[in-house]
Amino acid sequence: MFDIQEELKKLPDKSGVYIMKDANGVVIYVGKAVVLKNRVRQYFQQSAKHPPKVQAMVSKVSEFEYIVVDSEVEALMLECNLIKKYKPKYNILLKDDKHYPYIKVTLNEEYPRILKTRRVEKDGAKYFGPYSSGFAVNDTIDTLNKLFPLKTCNKILPRDIGKTRPCLNYHMKQCLAPCQGGVNRDEYREMMKKICRFLGGQYDEIINDIRIQMESAAEQLDFEKAAMLRNKISSIRQLSESQKVLSTDLEDRDIIGYYADSTDLCVQVFFVRNGRVLGREHFIFEGEASEDISYSLSTFIKQFYTTVQYVPSEIVLQSEIDDSETISKWLSEMRGFKVTLRVPQRGDLVKLVHMVSENAEITLKLHKERQSRDGTVHAEGMSQLVKLLGLDETPARIESYDISNTGSSEIVASMVVFENGRPARQEYRKFKMKSIDQQNDYGSMQETLFRRLNRAKREKEDNVENGKFSKLPDLILVDGGLNHVNAARQVIEELGYNFKIAGMAKDDRHRTKSLVYMGNEYDLTANMPLLRLITEIQDETHRVAVEYNRKLREKRYVKSELDEIEGIGQTRKKALIKHFKSVAAIKKADITQLQEVNGISEKIAKKIYEYFN
Repeated sequence: MFDIQEELKKLPDKSGVYIMKDANGVVIYVGKAVVLKNRVRQYFQQSAKHPPKVQAMVSKVSEFEYIVVDSEVEALMLECNLIKKYKPKYNILLKDDKHYPYIKVTLNEEYPRILKTRRVEKDGAKYFGPYSSGFAVNDTIDTLNKLFPLKTCNKILPRDIGKTRPCLNYHMKQCLAPCQGGVNRDEYREMMKKICRFLGGQYDEIINDIRIQMESAAEQLDFEKAAMLRNKISSIRQLSESQKVLSTDLEDRDIIGYYADSTDLCVQVFFVRNGRVLGREHFIFEGEASEDISYSLSTFIKQFYTTVQYVPSEIVLQSEIDDSETISKWLSEMRGFKVTLRVPQRGDLVKLVHMVSENAEITLKLHKERQSRDGTVHAEGMSQLVKLLGLDETPARIESYDISNTGSSEIVASMVVFENGRPARQEYRKFKMKSIDQQNDYGSMQETLFRRLNRAKREKEDNVENGKFSKLPDLILVDGGLNHVNAARQVIEELGYNFKIAGMAKDDRHRTKSLVYMGNEYDLTANMPLLRLITEIQDETHRVAVEYNRKLREKRYVKSELDEIEGIGQTRKKALIKHFKSVAAIKKADITQLQEVNGISEKIAKKIYEYFN
């Protein structure tokens, strides 16, 4: 039998890679360590506060082994290779091993060609990319074939010159027929240099050359040729507009940003070549939001750059990562030139990173929406909800409540409904507090539930058909912990109902963490299907409440008695309302108090005071 505690004592204080295995001998995790003895022991210390994923992994470890190496860079390389080989369950894994497409200009040949390839080799050719899809590459090559009379065949020149007749492309004036000696080598290679500049983003030179030819053709009354050249200019401009300039230094770099919600992580990569975005790619890691982001990004970079064929000289990151120096050395050794990892603190690069991060957020939300439409996530989440709370049956109707306020004004609540695990937006309801005039979440929750359930009672008593509040919930969820649940339960019981009720509690980072039910708190961080469902319900309830609050706040700012006072525009009106909270309070203020508001002079203060008095 493998004795973990005994084997921990034998660990060396050297760099290396450790391999965790389960009871069946299956590799479930691979990691690297600067000092094996310290790193591996940390997993089995009772006092260590590990995230849920690590706790789950450690509980399944039956044995481990390790490989000692000479340096941290060697450990990193070995770790990458072993992860690729074993695909361990508890490592962050890229779901595809794609090689991105590039455009290859075969400058290593006498008469170069333009090809699509997924491998970058040191063969004397020039490569442009990576592009985000083969379609983008094909589209660019098609445009180039229209613009330039290029050789597209596989004939080896000058060996095959004159051996066959010219092809159809020559007769269609889409090839200069180098196979017939129709163009000399230097002229042909000069054209290829123009193409390289074109692929590098230098469009103006080519546009000017074609414009001169177009004007010359027009002067000679060759309008057919002039129109063809005009169309070429249009094609170039269309292509250039699709590749927006992100930086004026025209450097090659990858920009990596991310966004994490309560459950999942999305990493987005923008490929910038010669200052232009040639493509982008995103990767979604489900259940990785609770991981340390520096560790997650570090793991992503190590795996990602073993799959791509080209690494730029600079990789721009949203935040610092583990082992940045080691990864930089590894990439530099692997690619044969210095690769820098950089986290910008100011300037244009910060804006670019923010843009990539925003794209990551949008991508993750769209991914969640697709999952929501699919319905499989909801079904699994509902199944886990029934199991966790010990319910007799799946709740067909869940009502969720949240409170939003602006201090002592715009105190509102939202009621969001999920039927069969899916949002039923036509059933949503919004409430503006009538009895609460100051911030009081418990009191607001009680008023909301009282009005909602009391209205249901009245509709039943009056035999109202299809009333707005007639449908009753099988489960009520409130935003908050035990105190919120108790406050809500008091109202429910007073009205004679006995609904099941649970609280949706958040962690210190304001992310869904647990469910409070029947006096118990159930941690959801290790139950991804249920955590996703409750997070969606809680976020949707919060969104509806906040939007209603904002709508009322904007309405208050837009129209008030202050509009009748000379000298009070939108800016001063907002400042006054923000300071005094209401027009009623402004009416009671004296001139000195009014002057305390930013932008209100003594003259304006007197006008306001005199208007209300």
